[in-house]
Amino acid sequence: MKVSSAERIADAVYQHLREQIFSGELPPGTRLSVPALADELEVSRSPVRDAVLRLTQERLAREEPRRGAVVSRVGPEELATLYQVREVLEGLAARLAVENAGRRLVDRLREVIEEHESAVESADLDRHLETDMRFHALIREAGGNEEVVRLLDDIQTQIRLAMRTTTVTGGPRHALHDHHKILSAIESGDPAAAEQAARAHIARLRLALLESAEEVDHR
Repeated sequence: MKVSSAERIADAVYQHLREQIFSGELPPGTRLSVPALADELEVSRSPVRDAVLRLTQERLAREEPRRGAVVSRVGPEELATLYQVREVLEGLAARLAVENAGRRLVDRLREVIEEHESAVESADLDRHLETDMRFHALIREAGGNEEVVRLLDDIQTQIRLAMRTTTVTGGPRHALHDHHKILSAIESGDPAAAEQAARAHIARLRLALLESAEEVDHR
């Protein structure tokens, strides 16, 4: 299928706005005015309208009465609900990774963990988050189940959005420690152990999130 220039522009606008949302340049609650964005980006309104629609479908934006589309906000309670689902899916992904992937996965995970260790030692939060996400992406892709990948990608998108306003790591060193446990379980070739390690990791994150939310409520 031939891609038209209009489609390429719409995709470029979508990617630009998406990255602005994740970077915090467009914070939660920001109105995504099609005319204003079209003027700012020096494009016609049609590709901007298409891009905003895609962001809404991806739940990075939502429609509000009298305001139109605004950048979504993922609160602690909603995030905790997502982590309930993520715990089950990450466990399944780790199990499938053991059953379907070979030694190459272990080597790639070890490389990512080495990068993660460097990021933690240098207190580089952005790099910590990037390597953390890459670690989980490798596992779910190695499992070979497209539905698991799709669902976790969708959840990860919401988590990235929440990272603009909520601390969800529960501590970089704790995350790194958990990743070492997951890697050890995968390397051992034990699907049940890999699933348990992955689920324990996400359960700890969810507990840390809930405790953080309670502290905020009591201030």
